[in-house]
Amino acid sequence: MAVKARMEAVLNVGLRVPSIMLLEVLYRWDVSSFFQKIQRSSLNNNPLFQYKYLALYLHYVGYILSLVLLTLPRQHLVRLYLYVLTALLLFAGHQLSRDYVRSELDSGYEGPLYLEPLSMNRFTTALLGQLVVCTLCSCVMQTKQIWLFSAHLLPLVARLCLVPLETIVFINRFAMIFTGLEVLYFLASNLLVPYNLAKTAYRELAQVVEVYGLLALAMSLWNQLVLPVLFMCFWLVLFALQIYTYFSTRDQPPSRERLLFLFLTSIAECCCTPYSLLGLVFTVSFVALGVLTLCKFYLQGYRAFMNDNTMHRGMTEGITLLILSVQTGLIELQVIHRAFLLSIILFIVVASILQSMLEIADPIVLALGASRDKSLWKHFRAVSLCLFLLVFPAYMAYMICQFFHMDFWLLIIISSSILTSLQVLGTLLIYVLFMVEELRKAPVENMDEVIYCVNGTYRLLEFLVALCVVAYGVSETLFGEWTVMGSTIILAHAYYNVWLRAQLGWQSFLLRRDAVHKIQSLPMASALQLQQHNDICAICYQDMKSAVITPCGHFFHAACLKKWLYVQETCPLCHGQLKSQSQPANAAPAPDNPPANQNALEAERGEAQRDHSVMLPMLGSAPGSWSNCSHVHSATHL
Repeated sequence: MAVKARMEAVLNVGLRVPSIMLLEVLYRWDVSSFFQKIQRSSLNNNPLFQYKYLALYLHYVGYILSLVLLTLPRQHLVRLYLYVLTALLLFAGHQLSRDYVRSELDSGYEGPLYLEPLSMNRFTTALLGQLVVCTLCSCVMQTKQIWLFSAHLLPLVARLCLVPLETIVFINRFAMIFTGLEVLYFLASNLLVPYNLAKTAYRELAQVVEVYGLLALAMSLWNQLVLPVLFMCFWLVLFALQIYTYFSTRDQPPSRERLLFLFLTSIAECCCTPYSLLGLVFTVSFVALGVLTLCKFYLQGYRAFMNDNTMHRGMTEGITLLILSVQTGLIELQVIHRAFLLSIILFIVVASILQSMLEIADPIVLALGASRDKSLWKHFRAVSLCLFLLVFPAYMAYMICQFFHMDFWLLIIISSSILTSLQVLGTLLIYVLFMVEELRKAPVENMDEVIYCVNGTYRLLEFLVALCVVAYGVSETLFGEWTVMGSTIILAHAYYNVWLRAQLGWQSFLLRRDAVHKIQSLPMASALQLQQHNDICAICYQDMKSAVITPCGHFFHAACLKKWLYVQETCPLCHGQLKSQSQPANAAPAPDNPPANQNALEAERGEAQRDHSVMLPMLGSAPGSWSNCSHVHSATHL
């Protein structure tokens, strides 16, 4: 059953690809230019080419037929292809019969076949061909009435019976007319099938729209037609034909530089219509999804598919390509200009893929550093991928600077790669700090301060890079050419990557400063108080050699409580407000106001454990830069 389902899925996609190919051909076909060429040629006197408007109507009818083939149900589509295949086989049988009659007329031999070896060979070849055609037609149409497809055997039977050659010509024409009448009878008997099918489809569509709405109908058609896979297969076929055409017309193999130019120009040739552009968009989406899947598999193995992250589906890269192509008018350019612009757009797409890879790798790398996992292979995979994400974006930025002149748009593109390298560098530094603490076999007292400084440093560098981009854009706008699109991009970049980064960074700094002040205002527990309390810290569940006392009388590690105060200003146990107030250091702790029973106390501690979230604040994190290059680092360190 699984194999049958896969075969049906393959047929559902493969049988619809020709309809999109036909749409592509019809879109590229310029009818007016075609008729202008006809008028300048010798075919101008042909009556077939006198009716220009009839050809235009047929052009639009071709669009309608293509859309019908695209949306036809699979079982009806299979049946239609079987009918078309049968018609092609009958035409092949007609061609075999006509070629045989012509060869016999050219030879002029009318005697018995067995006396002439060449005539016998021609007869045997034609007979075998006609038998194969008849057998295939009966198998395709699923009928045992093989005589319906054997009209082209009449010239062979007549030749075997020593009928004169002139008479065989008329017999061959009769066989052709008889086959044509069979086809016309079949078409007439099924004339109302398209109407009934359209009527049934309209009734079902009306019911779906009435019950579920247009959105449900669109989603249903999207799932049934599998449009992403369909357009991807269509574009790959188009690209393969383009490559084949190029190599079939060249005698010598191209050089490496020529191969890169060939790759870009072939892609540019295959995105000159809306249909091929959509095919390229879905192809890029699937390629991005494959790269991200390989990245997760490289980091986690088969465990990556058990908890699949639905955020990284490759659609971001495809949508980025589509927006940039529509915004720049990609399909309206010449091939060379289109290839030039496409190289920049693909660079942006690759930068977005690298950023998505970093979003996958960052939590895994930090978790390995903070955990006690001693598997060298896991650490090697994580660190090697981070090193790749550190070096490759910088290399891309260097290469694009070598080929293009620096301007505001190019600076925005390069800044995304630089920011990715900075984020990877910050992740690696935090990972190294975690590993150093692990090797020391003892917790570092001020580890959170060090991590905060590392995060703050590379967040500050990100802010400076974004500020330099905005400053360069403003100077180019003031002293160069002013455009509405450029000004819009500058404002968006200034808001998301400069203003929001500065605002969030300042808020993070204020929260940390307030947390430090609150901790300093709380009294420290004495050794006698710790001995009487004889408990662990409710945040990290470790023994307390030193602790601070909250106004509600609870004991915590100062560092643990400070991390908690980054999140909220309440006690982790009783959720009372932790206001800054003076309290003697040797004051006895207030009664814990125990709950009604011990179970309530345990439930309260369990709730505090669930609510606990230790975060490493940063100087800022812009929610979505121009090329999706902002990233949020967070880690849990107990």
